[in-house]
Amino acid sequence: MRMTTESKKLPRGFYLCDGLEAAEKLLGKILVHDSPEGRTAGRIVELEAYMGESDRGCHAYGGRRTPRTEIMYAQGGHAYVYLIYGMYCCMNIIVGGENIPHCIFLRALEPLEGVELMSRRRGTDKIRNLCSGPGKLCIAMGIDRSLYGEDLCGGRLWLEDDGFRPEIVRGRRINIDYAGEDAARDWRFAVSGSRFLSAKME
Repeated sequence: MRMTTESKKLPRGFYLCDGLEAAEKLLGKILVHDSPEGRTAGRIVELEAYMGESDRGCHAYGGRRTPRTEIMYAQGGHAYVYLIYGMYCCMNIIVGGENIPHCIFLRALEPLEGVELMSRRRGTDKIRNLCSGPGKLCIAMGIDRSLYGEDLCGGRLWLEDDGFRPEIVRGRRINIDYAGEDAARDWRFAVSGSRFLSAKME
């Protein structure tokens, strides 16, 4: 189990940078959820950057400002949680300044704390499989749409830095073939050698 006394909660200023800078900074940080069921935490080992209104892969592409995407236009340091396939939640971290809808899509975590609770939520005791995908990690961490817009500088859902500095590998983002030339951008980031990724890096 990690030593929480050595970790530091990320301040607002940490999030106030563009998506690509934020992606490299956020990789290896620890996501913590203090829920009524208990506390869970996992290290971010895989994520993708989405670069706002000019990025065809981004929900805000072309200035699509809807009730779902409204939180993307907030100041960095908030959670953007949405439903896919009518059944799975995904979590993004909003970064950058107000009205600049850059976000970081969380793809995989390495479980660190509350592993028994994660296992119950996921219905498996295979540690490598608990958080190895966007929907999986939200189930394991107890993240749902009630956390849409959550302030990551608050006391319910936040990120910590324990000093870990990973070797980073980059590749194409996954499942965004509709994004045209933006689908080919190497805006997927992962911790080199991690056993907990959602898919191999290409």
